[in-house]
Amino acid sequence: MTLTELSRRTPAIVDAVEDRAPNDPIARRLRELGFVSGEQVEVVAAGPLGAEPLLVQVGFTRFALRRSEAARVRLRQQGAGA
Repeated sequence: MTLTELSRRTPAIVDAVEDRAPNDPIARRLRELGFVSGEQVEVVAAGPLGAEPLLVQVGFTRFALRRSEAARVRLRQQGAGA
């Protein structure tokens, strides 16, 4: 499952951030912002048209992400493995 597929207000755990190309700058920036394996994440809200951007909370910080950026974040359901 990716972050774009996560229902609003459903907590999940980041599994990994996928690189779409070698040295993907967007994936690298997402990891720098805290989207790292084991971190809790939740979609708080979505924009009105096309549900873009997504308001995402990771840890105690909220970010607005484009759907193309959020699609790089792979998730596992909370409680599914450690």
